[in-house]
Amino acid sequence: MTQDSALLQAPEVSLRDGSNSRKVFIKTYGCQMNVYDSTRMSDALARDGYEPTEDMEEADLVLLNTCHIREKAAEKVYSALGRLREMKKKKAADGRDMMIGVAGCVAQAEGEEILRRAPAVDVVIGPQTYHRLPEALRRAKEGQRVVDTEYAIEDKFEHLPIAESRKIRARGVTAFLTVQEGCDKFCTFCVVPYTRGSEVSRPVAQIVEEAEKLVEGGVREVTLLGQNVNAWHGAGPGGEAWSLGDLLYRLAEIPGLARLRYTTSHPRDMDDRLINAHRDLRALMPYLHLPVQSGSDRILKAMNRRHTAAEYLALIERIRAVRPDIALSGDFITGFPGETDKDFEDTLRLVEEVRYAQAFSFKYSTRPGTPGAELKDQVPEEIKAERLERLQALLLKQQQEFAESCIGKEIDLLLEKPGRMPGQLIGRSPWLQSVNVDAKASQIGDIIKVRITGTGTNSLFAERAEAAV
Repeated sequence: MTQDSALLQAPEVSLRDGSNSRKVFIKTYGCQMNVYDSTRMSDALARDGYEPTEDMEEADLVLLNTCHIREKAAEKVYSALGRLREMKKKKAADGRDMMIGVAGCVAQAEGEEILRRAPAVDVVIGPQTYHRLPEALRRAKEGQRVVDTEYAIEDKFEHLPIAESRKIRARGVTAFLTVQEGCDKFCTFCVVPYTRGSEVSRPVAQIVEEAEKLVEGGVREVTLLGQNVNAWHGAGPGGEAWSLGDLLYRLAEIPGLARLRYTTSHPRDMDDRLINAHRDLRALMPYLHLPVQSGSDRILKAMNRRHTAAEYLALIERIRAVRPDIALSGDFITGFPGETDKDFEDTLRLVEEVRYAQAFSFKYSTRPGTPGAELKDQVPEEIKAERLERLQALLLKQQQEFAESCIGKEIDLLLEKPGRMPGQLIGRSPWLQSVNVDAKASQIGDIIKVRITGTGTNSLFAERAEAAV
């Protein structure tokens, strides 16, 4: 999951005590789960009278929801905090208070170090405790500098409010829904088990309730999120453990929920029930993000991926047997310690065999505290960069070929938001591509039949085929 975004939606809030509202600006780094977390923090803060703003200058609270996946993530946060310190100082000179909070995975990893290096920070709160953010802010207003990064014993989701329908409606017709957090796989390159903790699954009833609330608010497509989402095993109505496949079958029964997606998955957790859901459920979109990281068995073992290249390819074959039109996406790392030219060529061969519609690829970078950081035989930067360039060229070629193969196809398109041109809307294809089509703003939320007519750099173009459904 790889995106940077600011949470710019500004849902309405009701003030708990009738006082003047305060403004909060939330900057979200990293994955879709952080975007979801920012939304839930915004909802929790609304109960304390905080109204979201797009203008950092007018904020009474600036909250950085951080990610620790990318290289030098912590240093980027400290750099941002340096700029915020100056803003806070300027506001203080004008007689205005501003609080600064750091949340998310960098907060979890750095803890007290953030307070030491960034004296302007008032609150540091981890991803497992952000339901306690309003209380942490109250303590900070009393003069404390708060660090709350202990893994919460209580279920944070039980303590977080579900937004009212009008707030959900303001955020759009698609939504993320976290169902699982943490990871027990301990890949040697990854910090997630250390920043998000062990795998925890939300119960079925809690997920269904939130999904139903989203649909009541006008959401038509829900993406289930988890660091290892297909490892989800939540408690069913009778206390029995359900699998992700079971959950998808249940969610597909919700009236008005037209589309389902899920990310990010691990090859070890793709069981038959989940695979068959791709065959049986019309609502489950034919798109699967299934990271492999490398095509070399030797490197996969060093990464502690717990599968071989052949096992991965056999799994892809099983999935395509039940859903031939599925679009596959993946993650790749070049230059993992000890990777040879042969190992890298094995990766290229795997990519050639799978043929990806989309993919994310990166140079290996060490993460302090992970086993990979201690491995010998680190690959020189120039070799990592050269391999990444070759890999990305191949992946881009495959992505373009997949896009071109869509020309002439008639597809169902969920209209999501206005496009750049007047009279144009943007929607998502079943394969998660952006599609531009002429349509009215009043049709946002409709699913219409369109014919793909062309491709752009990162999107498709279409014309209307028939009436909305």
